[in-house]
Amino acid sequence: MFPSITRACQGVVFHTVEIARYMEKAKAHTGLKVTVAILAGTYETGKQCAAYLIQNRRIVFDDFLPRWNYRALPHG
Repeated sequence: MFPSITRACQGVVFHTVEIARYMEKAKAHTGLKVTVAILAGTYETGKQCAAYLIQNRRIVFDDFLPRWNYRALPHG
């Protein structure tokens, strides 16, 4: 279900937590349900990742909002 929800939410800005909670109402015909977890922490900007992650992963940026949408894949 994750890809379907991701496509449905592409480009949507969640201005409130309640909007994000709507995803929790999604379910598959097989009974699979969605769980939503809200991260309430404060995250520091400009923080760099560990050098070994950069060396061991290939970063693939999405065509849609590449600044926020990317995947870290193993090399090979």
